[in-house]
Amino acid sequence: MPTSRAGIWSNRAGFTLIELSIVIFLIALFAVMTFPLMTGIGQNDLDASARRLAGTVKYLFNESALDGREYRLIFDLKDATYSARRLEEDGTLTEPNRFGQKHALKGHVVFKDITIAGQGSVSSGEVTTRIFPVGWLEETVIHLEDDRGKILTLRILPFTAETEVHEGYREF
Repeated sequence: MPTSRAGIWSNRAGFTLIELSIVIFLIALFAVMTFPLMTGIGQNDLDASARRLAGTVKYLFNESALDGREYRLIFDLKDATYSARRLEEDGTLTEPNRFGQKHALKGHVVFKDITIAGQGSVSSGEVTTRIFPVGWLEETVIHLEDDRGKILTLRILPFTAETEVHEGYREF
């Protein structure tokens, strides 16, 4: 006498056309949603470099006011790095703390040029912005560029150390 095999699908060989089309639709939907995120990776490096640089400037501005010493932000345009130094009473420059270490710009971001009020524009070598303990720093305009040619302009305001970020190449 044959027995019932309830719950076992022994004669089912694969997936239905509806099941396959739903899976393909979901994969396509996820791909469409993630593709714009993947194409903006270089822009994220550019934005991250600008935010980190702005944070470093503000931190050094506050440190200068708190400890009464001049700080210097040194940009190395060739290596796309920057570091900070504190001017000691004896005239020597020392590395203040972790912000004094060399920091590289993210990804393929480079300094296109840097303009410091009274000194002009520089596109190679080293450039130094001085941050004074009286609550003032040299107005600095920094142009960052990524490997796709996208440019951000950072303008550091002298009395507040606030950083304005603008799309494209701007002169002030």
